[in-house]
Amino acid sequence: MSRDYRPGDVLLLKCPFTETVVTGVTRYHVSLRWPWLEVDPQAENIRWNGQRALPTPVAREWEIFRTEPAEATLKPGDTCLVGIPATVVHVQAVHRFVPPLVTGMLPRPASYLEVLQQGETHDPSLEDQGYTIDPAGGEPIHIELFFRPYAFLELGDEIADRKGRAWRFGAAWSWHPFDGEQSGTPTWPLKLITRHGEPTPKEAEEVARATAAGSHADELERWSGLTHARPATQQQ
Repeated sequence: MSRDYRPGDVLLLKCPFTETVVTGVTRYHVSLRWPWLEVDPQAENIRWNGQRALPTPVAREWEIFRTEPAEATLKPGDTCLVGIPATVVHVQAVHRFVPPLVTGMLPRPASYLEVLQQGETHDPSLEDQGYTIDPAGGEPIHIELFFRPYAFLELGDEIADRKGRAWRFGAAWSWHPFDGEQSGTPTWPLKLITRHGEPTPKEAEEVARATAAGSHADELERWSGLTHARPATQQQ
Protein backbone atom coordinates (compact mmCIF):
# COMPACT_ATOMS: atom_id res chain seq x y z
CA MET A 1 0.00 0.00 0.00
CA SER A 2 1.36 3.42 -0.92
CA ARG A 3 1.83 6.25 1.56
CA ASP A 4 -0.70 9.06 1.55
CA TYR A 5 1.58 11.61 -0.09
CA ARG A 6 0.75 15.30 -0.23
CA PRO A 7 2.01 18.49 -1.92
CA GLY A 8 5.24 19.74 -0.40
CA ASP A 9 6.64 16.29 0.39
CA VAL A 10 10.34 15.89 -0.43
CA LEU A 11 11.04 12.38 -1.72
CA LEU A 12 14.07 10.28 -2.52
CA LEU A 13 13.43 7.99 -5.52
CA LYS A 14 15.32 4.88 -6.59
CA CYS A 15 14.58 2.01 -8.94
CA PRO A 16 16.85 -1.05 -9.37
CA PHE A 17 18.59 -1.10 -12.75
CA THR A 18 17.09 -3.90 -14.85
CA GLU A 19 18.27 -5.42 -18.12
CA THR A 20 16.39 -4.63 -21.32
CA VAL A 21 16.90 -4.18 -25.08
CA VAL A 22 17.14 -1.05 -27.22
CA THR A 23 14.44 -1.12 -29.91
CA GLY A 24 15.13 2.20 -31.63
CA VAL A 25 17.33 5.30 -31.59
CA THR A 26 16.84 8.86 -32.84
CA ARG A 27 18.80 11.99 -32.15
CA TYR A 28 16.42 12.93 -29.35
CA HIS A 29 15.21 9.62 -27.91
CA VAL A 30 16.18 6.03 -27.21
CA SER A 31 13.33 3.49 -27.25
CA LEU A 32 13.51 0.52 -24.90
CA ARG A 33 11.48 -2.59 -24.31
CA TRP A 34 9.96 -1.60 -20.96
CA PRO A 35 10.75 -4.40 -18.50
CA TRP A 36 8.08 -3.87 -15.85
CA LEU A 37 4.63 -3.03 -17.23
CA GLU A 38 2.26 -5.19 -19.28
CA VAL A 39 -0.11 -4.38 -22.14
CA ASP A 40 -3.70 -3.86 -20.96
CA PRO A 41 -5.80 -6.09 -23.27
CA GLN A 42 -9.05 -4.52 -22.02
CA ALA A 43 -8.04 -0.93 -22.82
CA GLU A 44 -10.26 0.39 -25.59
CA ASN A 45 -8.70 2.64 -28.25
CA ILE A 46 -5.31 2.49 -26.50
CA ARG A 47 -2.72 0.02 -27.74
CA TRP A 48 0.64 0.27 -26.01
CA ASN A 49 3.55 -1.30 -27.92
CA GLY A 50 5.46 -2.36 -24.79
CA GLN A 51 8.18 0.24 -25.35
CA ARG A 52 9.16 3.51 -23.78
CA ALA A 53 11.30 6.34 -25.16
CA LEU A 54 13.87 8.08 -22.95
CA PRO A 55 15.41 11.42 -23.95
CA THR A 56 19.02 11.85 -24.98
CA PRO A 57 20.92 14.92 -23.68
CA VAL A 58 20.15 16.75 -26.96
CA ALA A 59 16.42 16.68 -26.14
CA ARG A 60 16.96 18.73 -22.95
CA GLU A 61 14.10 16.89 -21.22
CA TRP A 62 14.10 15.87 -17.57
CA GLU A 63 13.60 12.12 -17.10
CA ILE A 64 14.07 10.16 -13.87
CA PHE A 65 14.68 6.83 -15.62
CA ARG A 66 18.19 6.55 -17.06
CA THR A 67 20.18 3.90 -18.87
CA GLU A 68 23.56 2.29 -18.32
CA PRO A 69 25.47 2.79 -20.58
CA ALA A 70 24.20 6.33 -21.23
CA GLU A 71 21.48 6.92 -23.81
CA ALA A 72 23.76 8.72 -26.27
CA THR A 73 25.99 5.63 -26.60
CA LEU A 74 23.25 3.13 -27.44
CA LYS A 75 22.16 1.69 -30.80
CA PRO A 76 19.27 -0.59 -31.83
CA GLY A 77 19.67 -4.16 -30.60
CA ASP A 78 21.97 -3.23 -27.71
CA THR A 79 21.38 -4.68 -24.28
CA CYS A 80 21.42 -2.11 -21.49
CA LEU A 81 20.17 -1.45 -17.98
CA VAL A 82 17.37 0.96 -17.11
CA GLY A 83 16.48 2.30 -13.68
CA ILE A 84 16.43 5.37 -11.46
CA PRO A 85 19.60 6.56 -9.71
CA ALA A 86 19.04 8.19 -6.30
CA THR A 87 17.00 11.30 -7.16
CA VAL A 88 15.50 13.94 -4.86
CA VAL A 89 12.17 15.43 -5.99
CA HIS A 90 9.37 17.40 -4.39
CA VAL A 91 5.64 16.80 -4.83
CA GLN A 92 3.72 19.52 -6.59
CA ALA A 93 0.35 17.75 -6.77
CA VAL A 94 -1.34 14.42 -6.07
CA HIS A 95 -3.90 13.09 -8.56
CA ARG A 96 -6.25 10.23 -7.65
CA PHE A 97 -8.37 8.17 -10.05
CA VAL A 98 -11.60 6.32 -9.22
CA PRO A 99 -11.81 3.99 -11.04
CA PRO A 100 -8.09 3.56 -11.85
CA LEU A 101 -6.89 5.36 -14.99
CA VAL A 102 -6.84 3.47 -18.29
CA THR A 103 -3.43 4.05 -19.92
CA GLY A 104 -3.01 0.97 -22.09
CA MET A 105 -0.64 -0.50 -19.49
CA LEU A 106 -1.07 -2.74 -16.47
CA PRO A 107 -1.35 -2.16 -13.61
CA ARG A 108 -3.78 0.72 -14.01
CA PRO A 109 -2.75 3.66 -11.79
CA ALA A 110 -5.03 4.67 -8.92
CA SER A 111 -2.96 7.80 -8.33
CA TYR A 112 -0.13 9.87 -9.76
CA LEU A 113 2.40 12.02 -7.99
CA GLU A 114 3.33 15.12 -9.96
CA VAL A 115 6.91 15.87 -8.95
CA LEU A 116 9.50 18.54 -9.72
CA GLN A 117 13.26 18.15 -9.77
CA GLN A 118 15.67 19.90 -7.42
CA GLY A 119 16.06 23.55 -8.34
CA GLU A 120 12.67 23.78 -10.05
CA THR A 121 9.86 25.98 -8.73
CA HIS A 122 6.32 25.39 -9.96
CA ASP A 123 5.34 27.81 -12.72
CA PRO A 124 1.54 27.89 -13.27
CA SER A 125 2.07 29.29 -16.77
CA LEU A 126 3.76 26.05 -17.88
CA GLU A 127 1.33 23.34 -18.97
CA ASP A 128 3.45 20.19 -18.59
CA GLN A 129 6.10 21.10 -16.06
CA GLY A 130 5.79 18.20 -13.64
CA TYR A 131 6.85 14.58 -14.05
CA THR A 132 4.28 11.96 -13.03
CA ILE A 133 4.98 8.68 -11.26
CA ASP A 134 2.65 5.96 -10.05
CA PRO A 135 3.66 5.40 -6.40
CA ALA A 136 2.12 1.91 -6.34
CA GLY A 137 2.61 0.80 -9.96
CA GLY A 138 4.42 -2.05 -11.62
CA GLU A 139 7.72 -0.19 -11.81
CA PRO A 140 9.59 -1.08 -8.58
CA ILE A 141 10.24 2.51 -7.55
CA HIS A 142 11.44 2.82 -3.96
CA ILE A 143 10.08 6.06 -2.50
CA GLU A 144 11.49 7.42 0.74
CA LEU A 145 9.79 10.35 2.44
CA PHE A 146 12.80 12.60 2.98
CA PHE A 147 11.00 15.54 4.58
CA ARG A 148 7.40 16.65 5.09
CA PRO A 149 6.93 20.27 6.13
CA TYR A 150 4.28 20.63 8.83
CA ALA A 151 4.27 16.86 9.32
CA PHE A 152 2.44 17.34 12.62
CA LEU A 153 -0.65 18.72 10.82
CA GLU A 154 -3.23 17.01 8.64
CA LEU A 155 -4.82 18.54 5.57
CA GLY A 156 -7.92 20.46 6.60
CA ASP A 157 -6.76 21.15 10.17
CA GLU A 158 -7.87 24.45 11.66
CA ILE A 159 -5.46 26.21 13.97
CA ALA A 160 -5.01 29.46 15.88
CA ASP A 161 -1.60 31.10 15.91
CA ARG A 162 0.19 33.04 18.64
CA LYS A 163 -1.54 36.26 17.56
CA GLY A 164 -4.98 34.65 17.79
CA ARG A 165 -5.40 34.52 14.05
CA ALA A 166 -7.31 31.44 12.80
CA TRP A 167 -6.18 29.46 9.74
CA ARG A 168 -7.09 26.37 7.74
CA PHE A 169 -4.18 24.17 6.65
CA GLY A 170 -4.41 23.29 2.95
CA ALA A 171 -0.78 22.17 2.52
CA ALA A 172 2.62 23.33 3.69
CA TRP A 173 2.52 26.52 1.62
CA SER A 174 -1.26 26.80 1.29
CA TRP A 175 -2.73 28.53 4.32
CA HIS A 176 -6.23 30.06 4.37
CA PRO A 177 -6.84 32.71 7.05
CA PHE A 178 -10.40 33.05 8.33
CA ASP A 179 -10.20 36.84 8.60
CA GLY A 180 -10.20 37.33 4.81
CA GLU A 181 -6.76 38.95 4.75
CA GLN A 182 -4.74 37.08 2.10
CA SER A 183 -1.33 37.87 3.52
CA GLY A 184 1.10 36.57 6.09
CA THR A 185 1.76 33.13 7.54
CA PRO A 186 0.90 31.61 10.95
CA THR A 187 3.01 32.77 13.88
CA TRP A 188 4.13 29.88 16.09
CA PRO A 189 3.28 28.38 18.55
CA LEU A 190 0.08 26.97 17.06
CA LYS A 191 -3.07 25.69 18.74
CA LEU A 192 -5.08 22.93 17.05
CA ILE A 193 -8.75 23.96 16.96
CA THR A 194 -10.39 21.26 14.83
CA ARG A 195 -9.35 18.00 13.19
CA HIS A 196 -12.36 16.12 11.83
CA GLY A 197 -14.23 17.77 14.69
CA GLU A 198 -12.89 18.30 18.19
CA PRO A 199 -9.21 17.28 18.40
CA THR A 200 -8.18 14.77 21.03
CA PRO A 201 -6.01 16.04 23.89
CA LYS A 202 -3.13 14.02 22.45
CA GLU A 203 -3.50 15.61 18.99
CA ALA A 204 -3.66 19.11 20.47
CA GLU A 205 -0.63 18.44 22.67
CA GLU A 206 1.41 17.13 19.71
CA VAL A 207 0.80 20.31 17.69
CA ALA A 208 1.58 22.54 20.68
CA ARG A 209 4.80 20.65 21.39
CA ALA A 210 5.93 20.66 17.75
CA THR A 211 5.48 24.42 17.47
CA ALA A 212 6.73 25.46 20.92
CA ALA A 213 9.98 26.44 19.21
CA GLY A 214 10.73 27.30 15.60
CA SER A 215 8.66 29.08 12.99
CA HIS A 216 7.08 28.91 9.57
CA ALA A 217 10.31 30.40 8.22
CA ASP A 218 12.28 27.48 9.70
CA GLU A 219 10.05 24.95 7.93
CA LEU A 220 10.47 26.85 4.68
CA GLU A 221 14.25 27.11 5.09
CA ARG A 222 14.63 23.36 5.62
CA TRP A 223 12.35 22.58 2.66
CA SER A 224 14.17 25.02 0.37
CA GLY A 225 17.53 23.59 1.44
CA LEU A 226 16.46 20.16 0.20
CA THR A 227 14.53 21.21 -2.92
CA HIS A 228 16.66 24.21 -3.99
CA ALA A 229 13.32 25.77 -4.94
CA ARG A 230 10.67 28.18 -3.72
CA PRO A 231 7.04 27.37 -2.98
CA ALA A 232 4.72 28.31 -5.82
CA THR A 233 3.09 30.99 -3.65
CA GLN A 234 6.49 32.70 -3.19
CA GLN A 235 7.60 32.99 -6.79
CA GLN A 236 7.09 36.71 -7.10
